[in-house]
Amino acid sequence: VQLQASGGGLVQAGDSLRLSCAASSGTFSSYSMAWFRQAPGKEREFVAGIRWTGHEYYADSVKGRFTISRDNAKNTVYLQMNSLKPEDTAVYSCASGRPILSTIRNSSAYNSWGQGTQVTVSS
Repeated sequence: VQLQASGGGLVQAGDSLRLSCAASSGTFSSYSMAWFRQAPGKEREFVAGIRWTGHEYYADSVKGRFTISRDNAKNTVYLQMNSLKPEDTAVYSCASGRPILSTIRNSSAYNSWGQGTQVTVSS
C-alpha cells in the first residue's frame, strides 16, 4: 500500500487543519489506519487510529480536539485537527496495517507509511 499525506501547514494557536492520506490499495477498507507525529528531538507518538470496523482511538493529548475518519470509497483517511496548540507542532505521518487491538497505538504494528507532512502551530 502506498500512502500520500497532505494538508499540513503553518497556523496559529486555536486554528484548525485537516490532514488527508490517500492510499493506493483497492483493499483499503480492510486496513486499519493511523496518524503518528514526531516533533524535533522527540520520539514518534501515536495520535489517532481507526480500525476497518470504524472504531476510533485517540491519544489523550488530542482527545476532544482531533477527529479521525475514513472514506473507503475514496481510499482516504482524514485527521481533522481543531483548537491546535503549539505543542501539536510536528511532522505528521499516516500509516496502514492490520494491528490487533492491543497494538493499535504501536508504530511497529503498521507496515506501510506515507511521507510526513509538517504541521506548525505558532503561539
